[in-house]
Amino acid sequence: MNKGTVSFRWIITGLLFTLLWSSASTATKFGLEAAQPLVIAVARFGFASFFMLVVAHGILKYPLPKGTQWKMLAVYGLLNITIYLGLYVLAMQEVTAGIGALAVATNPVFIGFLSVIFLKEKISTAILIALLLGIAGVFAASYPLLHNAGVSPKGLLIMLFSMLSYSAASVYFNKKNWGDLKILTINGWQTLIGGVLLLPFTMAFYHKDMNHFSLKFFGSVLWLAVFVSVCAIQCWLWLLKSNPLKAAMWLFLTPIFGFIIAAFFLHDIISIYTIAGVVLVIAALFISQMNKEEKQIIQEELTMNE
Repeated sequence: MNKGTVSFRWIITGLLFTLLWSSASTATKFGLEAAQPLVIAVARFGFASFFMLVVAHGILKYPLPKGTQWKMLAVYGLLNITIYLGLYVLAMQEVTAGIGALAVATNPVFIGFLSVIFLKEKISTAILIALLLGIAGVFAASYPLLHNAGVSPKGLLIMLFSMLSYSAASVYFNKKNWGDLKILTINGWQTLIGGVLLLPFTMAFYHKDMNHFSLKFFGSVLWLAVFVSVCAIQCWLWLLKSNPLKAAMWLFLTPIFGFIIAAFFLHDIISIYTIAGVVLVIAALFISQMNKEEKQIIQEELTMNE
């Protein structure tokens, strides 16, 4: 394969990853028009984990987890699926799709901050500046929406806790030795375990009249499960394998694409506040990338997600 073909494939794969990853909040918004948030989440995790585990164990014949690996998968699934995505889908009831996409884009910054606490890394000025800029960016984009019920303080708070849980999960993943377990095996089982742990809460708050299993519901769930949880992650893994340092640069485009997708499909308003928020978040990502000790965490932080 010549250099030109490789470069073309790199660009196409990067754009595909960015588009699919950025579409998650808009797809979730569509699903919320048909069903309760936790119902959407559990259905998504069920479809995604079934697909990944069939491929991992049924087709590729990867070995099953064993011993303490099950405990590690349970902790990781609790943080990365049950708490993070459970809270995320709840928060999406209270915020716009664009704000949801922008908040997700700040994850690498939160990961860098939490690594200082849990991995005992030395705190740096870059980490603090990036964290402040990332938070400021989300609030700047949200500010005008607080006055017209597009975004609620409760929604932003729930979103914040979901981001913290996801970042803690990423740090936990980097801290543990997963032995010979393949990425697909880990991702499949943590998604299944996280979904099962969320199931009791889904059943407790289930209201039949609020759930309509229509084309909109199944379209949203299948998009989130197949195109976001599986396809976007595979694109990301290929980018990491090809060029780990350059791969993380695609993260800079996710808040931009997230707002564009939300504006096109949901008619979210793009204002001067939106632009300012996106610029601040991109600046935060850029600064966090300058810290060499954070690069490995940033490269891996999407690998183990939905």
